[in-house]
Amino acid sequence: MTMLAPEAQARADSWPRKTRSEELRLQLADEIVNGTLAPGTPLDEITIARRFGVSRTPVREAIRLLSASGLVEVRPHRAALVAQPSEDQLSGMFETMAELEALCAGFAAERMTIGERRTLEDIHERLRVLIQSGDPQRYHENNEAFHTAIYSGSHNSYLMETTVITRARVQPFRRAQFRNLGRLAQSHLEHDRIVEAILRGERVNAKKAMRAHILRVRDSYSIYSESL
Repeated sequence: MTMLAPEAQARADSWPRKTRSEELRLQLADEIVNGTLAPGTPLDEITIARRFGVSRTPVREAIRLLSASGLVEVRPHRAALVAQPSEDQLSGMFETMAELEALCAGFAAERMTIGERRTLEDIHERLRVLIQSGDPQRYHENNEAFHTAIYSGSHNSYLMETTVITRARVQPFRRAQFRNLGRLAQSHLEHDRIVEAILRGERVNAKKAMRAHILRVRDSYSIYSESL
């Protein structure tokens, strides 16, 4: 198996670890997206806390984060309910995500430093290796690092902040689409086009490749949701 260079591995190991709230959010989001938790199901904080062996604090934060994705409806003084964004809402979220990430990729093609370009290549190689393991969760985690490297490489802090906020809302659906057969390899091929354009400094092509990639993610999620 291909190994990353020591400096690349050190950078990967330094990526922020997920908090307990984030882990709970991902777990509950999976159960909502795959239908285990049906729309209208109440999310009782005490029950969830007991189930996962945690206090109510990370559960409360996880529910707050889920509400930002439209997966949960928070009601004052009552248990939150499992919701589900409408098809139009989800389509609008992905369209916005595609344009924001396209802007990031275009700026990154012009502004990324040599070191940032090397980091992007390192993460891209790590993703290639993970395809062989067929582990959607690990691929998803490193995929987020790939996209974050591009946001950072845009050298536009406001754009990066806005993109990260939007990604948090779309994230459960982006994550679910990796369960489609062959999607990991296809995602990496789409990344190839993005990386190539960025390394060549081709702003227009980088934007085009990134936009196409995110819209393909949207389509892949639709295929996944229809199979449930």
